Amino acid sequence: MSAPRKYPLELREWAVRLALESDRPIAQIAADLGIHREALRTWVRQAQADAGQRSEQLSSAEREELKRLRKENNELKRANEILKAASTFFAAELGQPRTK
Repeated sequence: MSAPRKYPLELREWAVRLALESDRPIAQIAADLGIHREALRTWVRQAQADAGQRSEQLSSAEREELKRLRKENNELKRANEILKAASTFFAAELGQPRTK
């Protein structure tokens, strides 16, 4: 289970919209809302990536897919290690040593 968010989702969305639509600096908006300026800057960058305005950064959907694929990869590696160990065990039972 992930840790609870420090800032509510509604505040994040409102702050990002305000930062994108306003001419005021992010640091000033963050101070007015009681948010750490780097948190707001990160949210704004992620919103821009999700909108396709930042090609150098992964979108939220891409981040979720990458997270899912890494988890799946780890599970497959674990299953492969189990199969290798079982193969070695059964080869030894048959009297045919398995080379690695």
